[in-house]
Amino acid sequence: MTLLAWSRDVLRERGFAPAAHHRMLIAALADLAHRRCDRLLVAMPPGSAKSTYASVLFPAWFLLRRPRARVIAACHTEQLAAHFGRQVRGLLAAAAEPGGAALARDERAAARFATAAGGGYFGVGVRGPLAGRRADLIVIDDPVRSWAEADSAAARDALWDWYRADLATRLAPGGRIALVMTRWHEDDLAGRLLAAGEGWRGLILPALAEDADDPLGRAPGGPLWPAQEDRAALDRRRATIGPRAWAALYQQRPRADAEAMFATGRIAVLEAPPACRRVVRAWDLAATAPGGAARDPDWTVGVKLGRAETGETVVLDVVRLRAGPGEVAEAIVQTAKLDGRGVTVGLPQDPGQAGKQQVAWLTGLLGGFRVIASPETGAKLTRAGPVAACVEAGRLAVLRGAWARGFLDELRDFPAGRKDDQVDALARGFALLAETPGRRISLAFMER
Repeated sequence: MTLLAWSRDVLRERGFAPAAHHRMLIAALADLAHRRCDRLLVAMPPGSAKSTYASVLFPAWFLLRRPRARVIAACHTEQLAAHFGRQVRGLLAAAAEPGGAALARDERAAARFATAAGGGYFGVGVRGPLAGRRADLIVIDDPVRSWAEADSAAARDALWDWYRADLATRLAPGGRIALVMTRWHEDDLAGRLLAAGEGWRGLILPALAEDADDPLGRAPGGPLWPAQEDRAALDRRRATIGPRAWAALYQQRPRADAEAMFATGRIAVLEAPPACRRVVRAWDLAATAPGGAARDPDWTVGVKLGRAETGETVVLDVVRLRAGPGEVAEAIVQTAKLDGRGVTVGLPQDPGQAGKQQVAWLTGLLGGFRVIASPETGAKLTRAGPVAACVEAGRLAVLRGAWARGFLDELRDFPAGRKDDQVDALARGFALLAETPGRRISLAFMER
């Protein structure tokens, strides 16, 4: 029986049925079970019943199908793991066939029990002991318990170290991991795993849809579970808890607790590029290459900006990469070739002789292109000020693209966000536009 059919049968007896977001979660969990993916990250608001499906129905169904499988369930406390374990145990006891996932005779613990076939369920709290355990399936559910814990760098580091050194090492070859949580902080466990780029499949569902690309097909502003909380109820909740908690817990987009410099709600998203008088590509070069001591190194970023004939500034494209000097240079040259010779290339010049040599080298590689290099002057906030004023006036737009969401998120969180490479490149490009002599450029031949 499929996970969806089994879930419906179990819930029907209790007077419930899976809603649209539950069916999407079930499909993702089924893909995990069938190894269509082996790392699944689910982020949904509190009260969305994600734990019912991911930490109760799914592990029970998994053990019914694979009674020899070993499951580790990790939660922020051992008490919560025991709460889920009792429900999993009850479902197994009610549904298991003789010789299948029936419980071993001597197993009575709620959070730690074995099946008669040799499999089992082991519930543990975050940073709890796991020595000697192996798992074919690991489910991590709500590893963060409070704002105080989420805001503590020491607590975040301790959870990260426990996940990497204790929990992830328990996974057997061919095993799967599901992380199910509400987002709390941009540097929480989900944030670090997404930043690490280790092939996690994400299912991120905000309480209110944010744009037309919503995974559930909701219109912007559509509620996640209208039968449970409609738009009016969610608006009241947002007013009560404040913008930071709303962005993190309910919209799954945690941000720094600081006043934003960029009013990103005023930035229009365009479906097609306008005719532009001037176009530039400004680069911000990472100071450290990947693979060093830095856990989350900076990005090298190239922001392509155009000044439309109507006077608006339009972000046409963003290139981001983490690479060594040779690969960065190659990316800059290839991007310039794709942009065309009509696009001015802006480069930062670090102080000292080394900075001059780097610019001379890159300029030599960009023979035939107009290159403007200049040192960074003034503080980041000062450099970003003119473009922030442009945003405030509603005179900045972005072209729709796969890069746009990450770009807007970084602007939204500036200056307290984890990264500001795209902001630096944007500020350079905006200054460059102000001093670049203009001529009409047809973007139809320049789109990337």
